[in-house]
Amino acid sequence: MAGICNTCGLPDELCMCQEMAKEQQRAVISTVRRRYGKMVTMVEGIDDSAIDIGKLAKLLKGACASGGTVKGRTIELQGDHKKRVAKVLEQNGYRVEVR
Repeated sequence: MAGICNTCGLPDELCMCQEMAKEQQRAVISTVRRRYGKMVTMVEGIDDSAIDIGKLAKLLKGACASGGTVKGRTIELQGDHKKRVAKVLEQNGYRVEVR
């Protein structure tokens, strides 16, 4: 038996909550220099709880072949990966702003 989405009321197979949330979010990509001169790519601005931030972080870490973590609603990736992250997010339906 199929489950029903609590947000839109549609069956889970037809649920579009995550797709609509992607279109409404603006992902802000920036880099920060940390201890010992290490660069960290930060992805911020994805605040909707309908989006699974852990799955998105795993996707980005795999695409960039780097380590990373999620702190709150911010994804941190080891290294300078602005262009690659922007490309992957745009392919997945997010609006992107690179700083």
